[in-house]
Amino acid sequence: MESSAVYGSIRPSYPICPSRRSSSLLSHQSPFLFEPSLSLKLRKQFPLISQNFLEAASPLRPSATLSSDSYRETIELADIEWDNLGFGLQPTDYMYSMKCTRGGTFSKGELQRFGNIELNPSAGVLNYGQGLFEGLKAYRKQDGSILLFRPEENGLRMQIGAERMCMPSPTVEQFVEAVKETVLANKRWVPPAGKGSLYIRPLLMGSGPVLGLAPAPEYTFLIYVSPVGNYFKEGLAPINLIVENELHRATPGGTGGVKTIGNYAAVLKAQSEAKAKGYSDVLYLDCVHKRYLEEVSSCNIFVVKGNVISTPAIKGTILPGITRKSIIDVARSQGFQVEERLVSVDELLDADEVFCTGTAVVVSPVGSITYLDKRVAYGDGIGVVAQQLYTVLTRLQMGLTEDEMNWTVELR
Repeated sequence: MESSAVYGSIRPSYPICPSRRSSSLLSHQSPFLFEPSLSLKLRKQFPLISQNFLEAASPLRPSATLSSDSYRETIELADIEWDNLGFGLQPTDYMYSMKCTRGGTFSKGELQRFGNIELNPSAGVLNYGQGLFEGLKAYRKQDGSILLFRPEENGLRMQIGAERMCMPSPTVEQFVEAVKETVLANKRWVPPAGKGSLYIRPLLMGSGPVLGLAPAPEYTFLIYVSPVGNYFKEGLAPINLIVENELHRATPGGTGGVKTIGNYAAVLKAQSEAKAKGYSDVLYLDCVHKRYLEEVSSCNIFVVKGNVISTPAIKGTILPGITRKSIIDVARSQGFQVEERLVSVDELLDADEVFCTGTAVVVSPVGSITYLDKRVAYGDGIGVVAQQLYTVLTRLQMGLTEDEMNWTVELR
């Protein structure tokens, strides 16, 4: 059982106890199996640990016997307002860290208490932006188990980005196992079913010191997590975008197609100005012709006309979103024709419906687009296509429908 592996790298010097108050979700609401031998394993590994310490350490506490070899558990949840989750950082219990030298390979990392990290002022990530990040989510099912959504895709995308940024990368297997360990160590922070998700943020950075422009001598792979609700304050409600035709997110031959940290700093100016004017976010055009859609600050864009759904093709300036990829497959399975190609701003303004996709937003319907002071609205509420695709994908992510795509990974 993977939960026992979570504690394998925790040293007895760490105070393994809840960092905040906790509340319980009643066992009849979210029961799942408990490994009764977990405390015994910990005691054998650390014989000086007291029984009280073990009880405080373990987020798993049996409350009723289901059979001779399994238990129904009262799930201990963090004491936060689950009904009012926004998309902001909520410090949790543990983070994962693994290091590697330049030209080397990553070895097994370890869980550490969540907190600040120490970096040399000359670290490559601080001086030259040598860093990548990923984003994925974990969902709690009604039975208390936890689902990850396509974590191997994030691991593969990190490998591709690391090659572009001259960094070593964990293998896909190391990436997925590290994500599993981190989620299980923080499982009391996974929201109850239907209340949100646990956002997982893997980082890969040049942590070694370097003064001249060169790849860093050491690299750190780190994962932290935070429970989240909706990314946009509107929730699953139409957002209002403005098209930016002067500032650009990426250029041909640059790093727009990988999830490097610098891509996101570049959008802050336009995004801040747009939000100050009452818009939700910014939609960027290509920097050559200034007429073809690229993406929103942190989302991919889709345009609906009749039964055809069009989205900009991935050609080096657009991030290959994992939710984008999933929505394309879901849309085709639902009978839509999906086209990946150049999509002009004129097509955007003439669309029946527009929506965005991303890990944070999943699917976000667009209520209006403003371009060169011209505003085009797309109905009064959530578009039919956006609602259909959102429902199909989120039900799969939350384990409410059978996963025929084989996209989810279950943790217990």
